Amino acid sequence: MNQKENTQPKKDVIIVGTGIAGSLIAKLLTDHVFDTGTKKMIHRSEIDDSKTYRELSILMYEAGLEAGIELDSASSMVTYNDYIRKFYMEEAKVPNSPYPDLKQAPSPNVLDIEPIVQPFPDKKGYLVQFGPMPFASDAIRVGGGTTLHWLGTTPRMLPNDFRLKEKYGRAMNWPIDYDTLKPYYEMAEFEIGVSGNVAAQEYPIKESMEEYYGKDYVFPMEEIPQSYMDHQIINGLSGTSVQINSEELPLMFVPSPQGRNSTPNIAYGTSKLIKAEISESGYTLSLNNIESEEYKALGAVWNPYQGERCEGNASCVPICPVQAKYNALKTLKKALYKVNKHKNLQRNHNIQVQSQSVVYKLSVDVADQEKISKVHIRRYISKEKTSFVEEVIDTKESIVILAANAFENPKILLNSKYTVVENGQKVERTVANRSDQVGRNLMDHMVMLTWGLSPEPVYPYRGPGSTTNISSFRDGSFRSEFSAWISPLDNWGWSWPAFSPGSDLAEFLGQGLFGEDLKEALTYRLSRQVLFHFEIEQLPNPNNRVTINDQYLDVLGIPRPVINYDLTEYEMKAMEQAKQASDQMFERLGIQDFTTYKATDNNTFVYNGVRYSYNGAGHIVGTHRMGDNPDDSVTNSYCKAWDHPNLYIVGAGNMTTLGTSNPTLTLSAFTIRSVESILKDLETILK
Repeated sequence: MNQKENTQPKKDVIIVGTGIAGSLIAKLLTDHVFDTGTKKMIHRSEIDDSKTYRELSILMYEAGLEAGIELDSASSMVTYNDYIRKFYMEEAKVPNSPYPDLKQAPSPNVLDIEPIVQPFPDKKGYLVQFGPMPFASDAIRVGGGTTLHWLGTTPRMLPNDFRLKEKYGRAMNWPIDYDTLKPYYEMAEFEIGVSGNVAAQEYPIKESMEEYYGKDYVFPMEEIPQSYMDHQIINGLSGTSVQINSEELPLMFVPSPQGRNSTPNIAYGTSKLIKAEISESGYTLSLNNIESEEYKALGAVWNPYQGERCEGNASCVPICPVQAKYNALKTLKKALYKVNKHKNLQRNHNIQVQSQSVVYKLSVDVADQEKISKVHIRRYISKEKTSFVEEVIDTKESIVILAANAFENPKILLNSKYTVVENGQKVERTVANRSDQVGRNLMDHMVMLTWGLSPEPVYPYRGPGSTTNISSFRDGSFRSEFSAWISPLDNWGWSWPAFSPGSDLAEFLGQGLFGEDLKEALTYRLSRQVLFHFEIEQLPNPNNRVTINDQYLDVLGIPRPVINYDLTEYEMKAMEQAKQASDQMFERLGIQDFTTYKATDNNTFVYNGVRYSYNGAGHIVGTHRMGDNPDDSVTNSYCKAWDHPNLYIVGAGNMTTLGTSNPTLTLSAFTIRSVESILKDLETILK
């Protein structure tokens, strides 16, 4: 190991992570420059050649491999094709299967999950799991982050999701409400490129869809067609209700908004830009039309004409072969390359991405308002070697933004200790942790699956992983007693719970079937497989947490995340109710139920004498939650740390509660909003 002080010029902004949160901030900041005359930040579209401007200097750290992270066409295409080839070769097609498995920057993997035998932790994978239940979701440390293997479903949260304490006496309210976040949802939907049909959305809320979305609002692209299976299920259940907790709930089938390319919506009009306007409070971002430019679907990072439309490859998780599905590399490229006055893309040399660089600690300058004064990095040499160079960069005159996932952000913070003097005594503190909430309130959607055989063929395994969801259970008075949930209809047959079609083939071969008999048996079963999917909301629980322990280090000597995790009766009762809802729908559709939950499942429990099992949704949130009080939260509503004037912590970890929607769109919306505060702070620094 060699240690050196980083000698590169001072940077205005340091961003840790190139996933969707870090890439959004990098893109929005590089869209603005500092007017040295007015001492204000302005959008590039307002540049006057007669005036003088200063570009922001930005440094991003990525823990993963270099892997074409500069996003020039040739290297990025080679890297992505390598991912695709690796996916084809892997036996287990799990979310992380296409991507590098790095010992220097390890990732949690669903294949590492095992039941926990108390009092001993499960140390098989990257996570050190003390349980009593294993945390069931994974993430990936790679350029672009976990958006490379997300499904791409993008519903907004519902108004009551932001005020569980107020409405149902549960958890705590967010420091912002739905109406506050609404314009930023529109910005996020533009940046991701959401396809969907606003007119077809239907939710169990008191607000009309016009109030919820806004008058005449449409998504950027047309709805992805619902699958044949979806239509068969909808036709069989349309106009009916199910009973949960002695209450009849009408079934609502909603075509899911999705972050994947379809046909651009003519009603959406022109392309847009997100621009900061000077306001009384500092800056306000708004979505503005570019009158001279029509809206177009954004294809692959190496070729904008590839992936302009979803091709139905059905491998959205873990990889879209053509990049029709959004991933954060598309946004990162907009930060790295800007359109010059000749309308050509030109590399923006004011932003640098340094890969193979694991940020593991922050230092605090106690004498200077507790500013973050240094970022500590271990930069490894190659994928094969465990040697590294220790780097330290001065950040006293910089904005530091932690934009890693909800495991890594708290891990860095908890590893960052400093000492202050209070009443003549030295007191040790942890960065950003005055509230003792860093690492706490780890949440995920618990995915309970039910599966069976339809009496008629429904032809799964085609198109995106899911194109429809049942929204009926997303809100209601029952939330005072048990969790809400959303129910996607999955187009994957029994692949998730039963490893179909390989398991079906093995079963029939074991029965001696061959030739036409084997073909007939496979055709009958695979064409009729139905999978229902219940994503159960988990409440914040301070005992569900990420910690660190010097006994558990990775190969770079950095603490691994130590996980304590369990369910409460609130979530268990929701699974009981969801299974009852599934039973009613299966019976009505004539589906033969093959659902089995076994004591040998990794995540299983018995509630009221009945066994249930669940999987993770990959929705890792809550470990540095935002709030309106520094005593019970880590950041304010702009994701700015309460304790340090130049530190922002962004990402899914900011979510106060989880709600019933996939978190990526929501974290994108409040991350975009955080840029207003960052611009204001930069104005002060640059003066």
